[in-house]
Amino acid sequence: MILESFAGLAALVSLKTVISILLAICLSAATGFRVSIPFLLISLVSDFGHLNLPDNADWVASDQALVMFAVATVLEVFGYYIPWVDHALDFVSTPLAVIAGTFITLSVAPDMNPLIQWTLALAAGGGTAGLTKSLLNIFRVSSTAISGGLTNPVLATIELIGAIALTLLAITVPVAGGLLVLLFLPYAFYRIWSFLFRRKLTKVQTTKPQPS
Repeated sequence: MILESFAGLAALVSLKTVISILLAICLSAATGFRVSIPFLLISLVSDFGHLNLPDNADWVASDQALVMFAVATVLEVFGYYIPWVDHALDFVSTPLAVIAGTFITLSVAPDMNPLIQWTLALAAGGGTAGLTKSLLNIFRVSSTAISGGLTNPVLATIELIGAIALTLLAITVPVAGGLLVLLFLPYAFYRIWSFLFRRKLTKVQTTKPQPS
């Protein structure tokens, strides 16, 4: 009887850990769309008591953090609708997305060995955010090349909707959200690799001396 109780407890903890990891992966992908929006929504939801964060992440639900996230969100959202500023934001927000994905994973991850927790945060959180943001950067470069930047506001709106949708999906159905992101990551990796390979091939072809 005692062994069965311990087995059930272990299964519950394991299930809770898996759900937390999937929640973190989905939120990390959302930071790839917009860095500040997932933090703002998490702060709001936690402040209203609809999401329980670990003790070390209570600061996310504080009034000071809520104001800070709100200001950052306004600046980030409107900045992407200003020509040329959007490209500058892409340059800055790419490393910020990796950092944000790492810390948002640490904020929602269950208590575990610190080495495992940080490894998970860097690999799953930072890696997911980095891949997502890199893919969106490629879309923005292509959009600018095709339309001269005229379609960038449309892309900015899609990214904004994506950040909100992924964050809400993570909060309401974290398992579905996390699995959806996991299915998306191989495509993102393939597109990024293809883009870099084509750029390298084009560079080699342009620098190759032409026969006289």
